[in-house]
This record gives sequence, C-alpha cells and structure tokens, in this order.
Amino acid sequence: MCKTFLFGLVISVLLINCEKKENGVINYENSSDSSLYISNYSKAKEGSLRSIPQEYINAARNNLHIAYQHTSHGTHVARGMFGLQDYKSGDKDLYGITNNSPHPNKLDFRDNVIADYAAPGDDAADLSINETAFIRATRNYLDDPDNAEINVVMWSWCSIAGHDVAGNYLPGMDSLISEYGNGGTKIGNNPGQRINPVAFIFMTGHANTGNNVGEGLPKNQAELITEHCSSNKQFCLDYYSIDTHDMDDNYWEDAGDNGNSSAYANSIGNGSDNFYEDWQNSNTLGIHYFENKTDPDGSSAYGAHNTQHITANRKAYAMWWILARIAGWNGE
Repeated sequence: MCKTFLFGLVISVLLINCEKKENGVINYENSSDSSLYISNYSKAKEGSLRSIPQEYINAARNNLHIAYQHTSHGTHVARGMFGLQDYKSGDKDLYGITNNSPHPNKLDFRDNVIADYAAPGDDAADLSINETAFIRATRNYLDDPDNAEINVVMWSWCSIAGHDVAGNYLPGMDSLISEYGNGGTKIGNNPGQRINPVAFIFMTGHANTGNNVGEGLPKNQAELITEHCSSNKQFCLDYYSIDTHDMDDNYWEDAGDNGNSSAYANSIGNGSDNFYEDWQNSNTLGIHYFENKTDPDGSSAYGAHNTQHITANRKAYAMWWILARIAGWNGE
C-alpha cells in the first residue's frame, strides 16, 4: 500500500496543473500533435534520448513496472534496452534495468511473461500468432494479484502482414484500456479490481523487404495504428517507421527489418544495400552506438533478424521516449 501511494504521489506532483489523464495515458488538453504520442524514427535517436529531462528518466526507472510480450522481432526492444545501460558513463545509473527480477533504482522490465497466462487452447506468443488471444492472456495476467505492480503493458508483432488490425487489434487494445486504463472498470478497491491502472503501448509491425505497400501490408497497417493512436492520444512504438528510415531521415519504402533496401543500393551505387550496416561501419562503438545484449548481464547480440546493432539501438531509444512520457514528461 505504501509503494502504491508513493507512486501515485510522484506522478501527481509531476502532472499537476499541466495535463489530465484519459485511458491510462497522458492527454494534454491543448495539444493534438501526434508527435507527442508516436515514437517513430525521429524519436529513435541518441540525441532525442539525451534531451529528455533526467527527472523523467528517473521517474520512469523508479516507478514503472513493464510487462512486454514478444517473439523474435520483439527482441529489438528488449536487447536494445538491456545493452543501453552499458553504453556511456552514467548510463548504468540512468538506464539501469532488470529482467524479471525487480531491484530498487532499476527499471522493472518483465520480458515474455504474459504468454504464460494464455487461455486454454490459445497461443499467445505475440500479436500475430492469434489476433485475439493477447486480450485474454493480458486479462489473466493483470487479474493475478502477483502482478499487481504492473502499470505498463506492450505486445509486439512478428509479421503484421495480412492481419485484421482494424477489426481485432485496435478494438482489442481499446477494450483492455477501457478495463485496466486510468478510470477503467477493473481499477479500484473492490473485490476483483486492481489499484494500479495500466498504460498500454501500441506497436506497428516490422518492415518487409520490397513488400510494404498495399492493403494489409506493413505501411498501410502502420498508418491505421498510428492514426488511431494520434486520434485517441495513445502511445505507439512505430517499428515500421524506424525500419524504413536511415540515420539521415531518408525514407526507403522497400526496406526490410535489417536496414536493407534496393532503392538505397541504387542511390549510392557502391554495392552496399544496407543503410544501417553502412552507418555502423562508419561510426565508433561506444561513442556513436552500443552493443545490444541478450540480458542486462548477458552477452552481446544483434536484434533477431539483424546483422547490425543500430536497429535495436534505435528501438531502445524510442521505448525510453515513451516511458518518459508515461512518467510525466510533456515531450517538448
């Protein structure tokens, strides 16, 4: 009870006189700017991360308890966040993180824990395995008193192509928000309710090499999700945007999830077809980028399906931007 009270007090102090909260996330009355809700390629940079006031990084690290469910492509976020804390001097304190072992002064990150709560007959490994299983698994997870501290939930896509985003994913997320978000029907002090509301982070799907445009394909699916989040002031980690923009903000519509693009290859004409590999090769480890890791104390590893560290680096920056926003930062 004491911990819950202190969490509420901290957030209340940060938010007073500047905002209201709706559906479990910050809703600024005087802003409809989607840039305050969509964490895309423009947020997925070290400069963006370092510009966040430290008080909000501290608030996120000390007060947020995150449950994240994913399969292989979702490792980009987790491995990036696990590696970031070892990047530069001071990062161990600022971006300290644990994996399923909460520790004071470190971000409580619980990796791949929700699928264990799948309903009988459901496969809830990620969003693209079963389009509605994630709803049932999340309810079961959040209804368990052992998970009472959890106040952030995010699910990752594997391949988003061909899935019913408008008919299943978006309504499913909205239903969870209406139940477990701020003011939700399952939030309160009555039997069967939980005290801590939950912020749900939406996600777009990864890019597919040469096959992003068209109904049901990654670009169009991403537009559905980001438009929904902008309209409803919900946070979204925009995988598609990060996969298809190089470090100079050029957009490569044929790019895949590894920075590979034929259009990029044709534009430079030197035989390379990977803008993230090229950027990594022309920059310095420990100064311009860091090694992703399998665990906070684990070994170096690229994000799954990657041959470079940059993709997962960027998705870690994008995730921290969202966490700072949830913790009270106004994003400006």
